[in-house]
Amino acid sequence: MVTPPPPVQLEEDGVVLRPYLPGDVDDLLLAFADPQIALWNPPPSGPDPAGRFVRERNDWTDGDHVSWAVADAADRLVGSVSVHQIDRPQGDAEIGYWVAPWARGQGYAVRSVVLASRFALTELGLHRVGLFHAVANPASCAVALTAGFRLEGTMRESYRYADGLRYDEHVHGLLARDLTTGRDDAAAAR
Repeated sequence: MVTPPPPVQLEEDGVVLRPYLPGDVDDLLLAFADPQIALWNPPPSGPDPAGRFVRERNDWTDGDHVSWAVADAADRLVGSVSVHQIDRPQGDAEIGYWVAPWARGQGYAVRSVVLASRFALTELGLHRVGLFHAVANPASCAVALTAGFRLEGTMRESYRYADGLRYDEHVHGLLARDLTTGRDDAAAAR
């Protein structure tokens, strides 16, 4: 398994995965104020949440995550994607993402999840990427399925989200072999 490199930029089909830039702070603050992002993917708390977010996401040195700002062709921040909980001995990780309200419905989530998971499975040599989302968040289920992740089951009351409630979660998975055996349904979505 390969050690994560410093932040790298990936581009495909009008989406750019890149390091966070100082100019992203205003858009991050707008995104953090969105009720859907605040519920399903709460930002860091405390002083300077955007600055902290940028510093943590751009620092790949511990090898426990690879994270990117998702930008459009004009380089405006439209979302976030991160392969995190990287477990080298097991060869697996989880993926998380969000899309800013001004960019929803344009395919950024699917395209960024496809790029990031492909990077994890090929460049990092992982075996599996898992994707978990609240059953009450059907948009995330659609992203997972369109990006080629298989629905593997439901975990009951498995995670306490920002509203303090425990939600059932869907478990999705993508294996490295899915990219080569025709199971990568994401190719049809691009």
